[in-house]
Amino acid sequence: MNAARTSTAGRRLGVLVAATVAMMATGTGPAAAHAEVTASDSRALAENVTLSFVSEAESDAAGIKELRIVLPKGIAPGTVALKEAPKGWKLAATADGYTVSGTALAAGTDAEHSITVRQLPDAKSLAFKTVETYGDGKISRWIEVPGDGQQVENPAPVLELKKAAPGAELIAPSPSPEPSTGAPSSSAAAGPGDDATASASAESEADAKEEDSGGDGVLLTVVAVVAVLAAGAAIWWVRRSRNRA
Repeated sequence: MNAARTSTAGRRLGVLVAATVAMMATGTGPAAAHAEVTASDSRALAENVTLSFVSEAESDAAGIKELRIVLPKGIAPGTVALKEAPKGWKLAATADGYTVSGTALAAGTDAEHSITVRQLPDAKSLAFKTVETYGDGKISRWIEVPGDGQQVENPAPVLELKKAAPGAELIAPSPSPEPSTGAPSSSAAAGPGDDATASASAESEADAKEEDSGGDGVLLTVVAVVAVLAAGAAIWWVRRSRNRA
């Protein structure tokens, strides 16, 4: 009887251990977020919103010296401005977001900063992929975006948005600033996709000028040769006439 009970208990313990291992392997357990974001106004299409970020320190040997944020679709790097950051840290725009960096913080100190955004996009949620760089070169990437209720090991900060306020509309992009003096050059006016066309056009113009210049030079040379020959013929004729006389 005791042997049977012991066997049953052993089987139950084995099932429990197997279930726990399976849960850990499939990642269905809760994942701790080490980078978070909050908003002063979390409604879609909200304007002049302050986004606050907290990146938890994970190293006891070195402090965070740089945060690289990838902005979600609908927020352009040019519409972001730094509001608060560790003393001496500066914001620099990148192609897909921005970096905020400076002197490395003390080991164990969380990196906190906030930015102002001209307008939030019309979306249900926004993910801000974050890469943390420490003073000793260590890098932590919080760039995974959970989907369909699944948990991820390195979740990116996600901001859940509420419905837009009644009457809220998407702000039109700001017009490009016009130059203060002088007309814009062809290279400045051309967009990134027009570089090849502008370059080819410039080369064609240069070739045409060289051809025109070359043609004028040949014509002048021919005229000069004819003039010299004519002068020589005239002198020869005069001398011949004198000899006959």
